[in-house]
Amino acid sequence: MATISSLTMAQSEFSSGLIGVGVVTRDIEKSLDFYLHVIGMTKVGEFDVDENFGKISGLTDGIAFHVDVLKLQDSPDANQWKLMSFNKDGSHPIPKYIHDDTGMQYITIHVNSLEPFLKRIKKHNAKLLGDTPVPLGEKDHFVLVQDPDGTIIELIGPLQ
Repeated sequence: MATISSLTMAQSEFSSGLIGVGVVTRDIEKSLDFYLHVIGMTKVGEFDVDENFGKISGLTDGIAFHVDVLKLQDSPDANQWKLMSFNKDGSHPIPKYIHDDTGMQYITIHVNSLEPFLKRIKKHNAKLLGDTPVPLGEKDHFVLVQDPDGTIIELIGPLQ
């Protein structure tokens, strides 16, 4: 019997190696601004889910919603970051550290250079977490920033 790690893509149960992440935000405009202008993602699409589909799919109890689809690159090989809002606060406090709550707490993005990110972070008054950037290995550095809803974004790459 083959183990999961020994399966090739042709033998995999998955038709794609990509993951699309759905992120419910408190304020869609603030979140779009952060991901488009601070992180530098690209909006590649959008779609609406009507009340009926929301209910029969189990996504909502009959509430319609709009989804903005972002990617790091406009490429079929890039993961989707799907933002939506129901215009209400979350039921948990915004975490200060990754150990403050359960569930997804952070994402990691590898970059060619941290320089443009650090400039955008400063320009948009986003706060760096900890004493970042921190050296990570011989040439890379590690930067942490938090989105408006508390998701921590880990950026890894050389300073220049």
